[in-house]
Amino acid sequence: MNNIKIREVAIYHPEKIVHNHFFIDHFKEKKDISHFLEVMGRENRYVIDNEEENGLTMGIEASKTVLERANLTGEDIDMIVFSTQVPETTFPTNAIYVHHAINAKKQAITMDTNANCAGMTIAVEQASYYMKGNPNVHKALIIGSDYNTLVSNPDEEITYANYGDAAAAVILEKTEENTGFIDSTYFSDSFIRDKIRFPKDGLSKSILEDKSVSTIRWQKFDGSQALPPAYDMISTLLERNQLDAKDIKAYCLSQFALSNILRIQEHFALDDEQIVYVGDRFGYTGTSSPFIALHEGIKDGRIQRGDYVLFWTVGAGHELVATLFKY
Repeated sequence: MNNIKIREVAIYHPEKIVHNHFFIDHFKEKKDISHFLEVMGRENRYVIDNEEENGLTMGIEASKTVLERANLTGEDIDMIVFSTQVPETTFPTNAIYVHHAINAKKQAITMDTNANCAGMTIAVEQASYYMKGNPNVHKALIIGSDYNTLVSNPDEEITYANYGDAAAAVILEKTEENTGFIDSTYFSDSFIRDKIRFPKDGLSKSILEDKSVSTIRWQKFDGSQALPPAYDMISTLLERNQLDAKDIKAYCLSQFALSNILRIQEHFALDDEQIVYVGDRFGYTGTSSPFIALHEGIKDGRIQRGDYVLFWTVGAGHELVATLFKY
């Protein structure tokens, strides 16, 4: 029986760190955002501040690092998936540029995917299922990278003060070991499909009518609406796999808002050690955020081989995904 394990994970972030003080000062004439930053759990975030870096370059750097750590080369990779909601190009795919950068073989599958902030988690899940069914795909490189600050709105704290820039990359590998991907579940409800939009007027109008594509339009809505389905999704994964909430060594959840993470922790009576929170150091990095949490949990020794790890996140619109792995 083929299982799909996470062989290695790596991240990349730009060098510049911006503290909350900058954003508090930026918004002080209009409003005090101190409470907002506290609720979201922000302190620092990494941001691109030069013309050389972007979401693609971050993804390439993370890819090179994860290959080096896994003692692999591009020739070993059978599939490359690049998850992003801020693609540097749409023609060609970002994955094609990664293919070139790592000198991947000509037989490799390459594609970009976009499920917004749920993107990398879904890409890992979908690649895992695909690898199980394709006897010719043994190793996959999955990248999640968003240049979030590029499209953040300096007039709105929800994006401008909340976002950070970073990329994560994982190597998935087929194995006979009793480890790896176990299960997943989804929840999609399109009732807030127009609340977060980029381009805000749609691509066709933005091009044909010369309207701005520079920033995200984010209309107010209650983000806690994602929590009831999140509780059900996590419970479903636990019940289907005969596990208790305490059996999960680490919960790598969306880092969008600390307040939501704390409510999930309270609902399942989880210990602090089970929650991997990195949003105070990285800001909200979008598609990569659960896997940056995974990377940091492994780095600090909290996550070891054989541990159960549960991922949960949410994308605009909205779309929720939860996956269960044995690391």
